[in-house]
Amino acid sequence: MAAPNFAEPGFAKPMVQHLTQDLDLSQEALTRILDLAAQVKRTPQRFAQALAGRYLSLLFEKPSLRTRVTFELAIKQLGGDAVTMVGPVGEREPVKDVVRNLDRWTQAIVARVFSQDTVKELAQWSHVPVINALSDLYHPCQALADVQTIKERFGRWEGLKLAFVGDGNNVAHSLMLTAGRLGMHVVVATPKGYEPKPQVAAAANRLGRITLTNDPLEAVDGAHVVYTDVWASMGHEGEKDTRLQSFPPYRVDETLMSKTRPDAIFMHCLPAKRGEETTDAVMESARSAVFDQAENRLHAQKGLLLTLLG
Repeated sequence: MAAPNFAEPGFAKPMVQHLTQDLDLSQEALTRILDLAAQVKRTPQRFAQALAGRYLSLLFEKPSLRTRVTFELAIKQLGGDAVTMVGPVGEREPVKDVVRNLDRWTQAIVARVFSQDTVKELAQWSHVPVINALSDLYHPCQALADVQTIKERFGRWEGLKLAFVGDGNNVAHSLMLTAGRLGMHVVVATPKGYEPKPQVAAAANRLGRITLTNDPLEAVDGAHVVYTDVWASMGHEGEKDTRLQSFPPYRVDETLMSKTRPDAIFMHCLPAKRGEETTDAVMESARSAVFDQAENRLHAQKGLLLTLLG
């Protein structure tokens, strides 16, 4: 039987929980996902058939190591399967046509894309969950893994200070919206002109404690977590030379880390340009939680899938 035409009079599009950006998740859903992520990490065999018979579409406009491997593994380790498509979404045929094929064949759509508008359009037309696996504005799946890692290290979120140093990009946006809601004080230090989007900062400030500064030393003072990302993300490669003139004072090196708390950890979403936004010594130090973050992408995304797919 063909799927109902929700555009026809008398049909209502079913309520679907998407994750197009961090605030699509209620506080209750956010904490449930993180609780499930911790459970599935401890006892993966309990969930080995949770998605049996479920199939997901994975759409990748951007190169990927962690996102692609961890989503494919998460789905398979939960008993489901995935089809992966690499290339521009909406180039060969309109996005709204693509999604209305995929949502009849698969039970969710995961999209790693250049533009947030693509994620929004996928969700607009889909009657299965759409998951933002990275866009130019948000990286909510990364933030889930990050806060899981922080709680593993410190046993809590409330009262911790997270200093993000570098570009006010999609990773910074999602950390502000997610870590801030969990009770962390998020301080973002950027060069002038590279601050987070004002509308994102305003939304985060309504829900948590957020501070913006242009002083990296102010940001890391007393921090429990120091976080950085590449200075020129995918889509900004043409700005690399200009950015290399502005960002060196924001390099996370041993000197900057010495200004933090003695138990502070270093985080990076990867891939890293060692020698630019951070040093090899910091990446390889005992304070580095970088590869714990990468591992937790798998577990956090399992918690996400279990929540969105019921």
